[in-house]
Amino acid sequence: MKKILIISFISCALLTLNSCTDLVEKVLDESSASGLTDKQAADGSLAPVYAQLPNIFLHTNYFAIQEISTDEAILPYRGGTDWGDNGIYVNMHQHTHTSTDPNIRNTWLLLTQGISRAVTAMSALPNINDTNAKTYIAEARGMRAYYNLLLLDLFGLVFSKEDANGLSVILRGEQAVEYLKAEFLAVEPSLLTTVGPGRLTKGAVWGLLARLHLNAAVYRDRYATSFQFKPEDMDKVVEYTDKIINSGQYSLSADYFSMFNSDNNSNKELIFVGEQRAELNGHNRMAYFSLSGDQFPLPAFPAANGTDGPAITPDFYQSWVQANDGKDPAGIDPRFFKQNWTMPADSCIAADKFEMNRGILRGTQYGLIRVNGAFVRCGNNYRVGKLFNVTRNRPTLAVNFTEQVNFTVAGSDYNTGYRVLKYEFSKKSSSGRNLGDADLVIFRLADAYLMRAEAKLRKSNDAAGALADVNLVRAARKAVGTPAPALTSMTLDILFRERGFEFYWEAQRRTDMIRFGKYEGTWTEKTNNDPKKRIFPIPQTAIDGASNLVGYLKQNDSY
Repeated sequence: MKKILIISFISCALLTLNSCTDLVEKVLDESSASGLTDKQAADGSLAPVYAQLPNIFLHTNYFAIQEISTDEAILPYRGGTDWGDNGIYVNMHQHTHTSTDPNIRNTWLLLTQGISRAVTAMSALPNINDTNAKTYIAEARGMRAYYNLLLLDLFGLVFSKEDANGLSVILRGEQAVEYLKAEFLAVEPSLLTTVGPGRLTKGAVWGLLARLHLNAAVYRDRYATSFQFKPEDMDKVVEYTDKIINSGQYSLSADYFSMFNSDNNSNKELIFVGEQRAELNGHNRMAYFSLSGDQFPLPAFPAANGTDGPAITPDFYQSWVQANDGKDPAGIDPRFFKQNWTMPADSCIAADKFEMNRGILRGTQYGLIRVNGAFVRCGNNYRVGKLFNVTRNRPTLAVNFTEQVNFTVAGSDYNTGYRVLKYEFSKKSSSGRNLGDADLVIFRLADAYLMRAEAKLRKSNDAAGALADVNLVRAARKAVGTPAPALTSMTLDILFRERGFEFYWEAQRRTDMIRFGKYEGTWTEKTNNDPKKRIFPIPQTAIDGASNLVGYLKQNDSY
């Protein structure tokens, strides 16, 4: 019987893994696989390990459970029916989710598949005579640790798996932290510094180690009344963030929103990303998810629109207002909003001049006018004007985003809630749900500064050192107008607020809220204060699948 080999080919012609990680898995018999060069075999072994990242960061997977479970994002039944999905987004926000939630299940499956793919690559690469094999083995092992880090954060466990055909060992608490620490340290010497943010580098591992040490107190004692942040952990956070900052490889982006543009692959602030450029068959749903169904960002594609998904909560919006002494944050902090066109309300614009505004979108919205499926033209240009909810069969109701949004009938209408367009809407997306150029940000330089600031505060209450780090990041965002004014004091509460402003819509909020002791709080439509909701349930399908192994996979408490 022939052996069957699963090989992933790089389909971008003449490009190696260094510049392209397009992943098209093909099943080949051993005779056809034997024609591969060593380089092709090595690239094909590693590529599937990275291929999981765009799927994990799909809007309804990791992003949804990290954001909609918090005070930052809310997704009601739009118009009473849309995004109902049997209540999973309502339950996620109210912390009443269950082990049958499909978004939780999908995230679990993708992470465990990522671990399995990494183990497969680690088994295959030592048998390939290619000069990159040693580096690729380190990358695969490091990615196994990264997927496990997400599992630990979300579900409270990691899988230690060395043999592709063997049974994983499940670790929790201190054992899990020490295992991940050892894994990242083991691979760091063999990683490169010269490849792009779509691959695991020394800088990426330093960032992940800093993130692990910063959250170690949570991971060791998940349901603690108060977390004990060890001084030695905080020292390690400072050590690894110093390595990143002092490496000279990275720089803070003067234009905040450029980090989320379609061409962000070369942005010098990005250290580790999920690569999803259009030629890599990425998706564009981070942009589409929050926009109105009557916002059409692309003159070339009259079917590419939003979906009226999640909005920010009034609580999160008010944190911006309060931080700016009641003033409009759009005029003060360039991270809040960027206006890209200022045409009169009813006028014409050339296709190459039309750009969606970015950041947090409020009030009456203007854009391309579509009638009977086609944009209204003015000769060679396009008509822009006030938008109405035509696609929602409410043609007299203006698209007017309100601050208030909740789970009442009125609070769930299509207009409710300020929306977020942080990632650029890909100019190649014909539907709003396909293709995507912007790499999905996992770790960037600003996080190194803000983690270092937090470690300084937690270890010795070095408010001056923390304040300097935070103000350095604020001052950097100066490409459009003036940067946010320097802060004059620093506490953990101010730093938590600042992390919200810097990293909103980047799937960090839940982890931050837990570490800062905010996750059991009360916010829009959420009153549940059960600390056992700090981690998610292991999917029931996984529990059932392991039922023949008595005691192997235990459900998390309260589920």
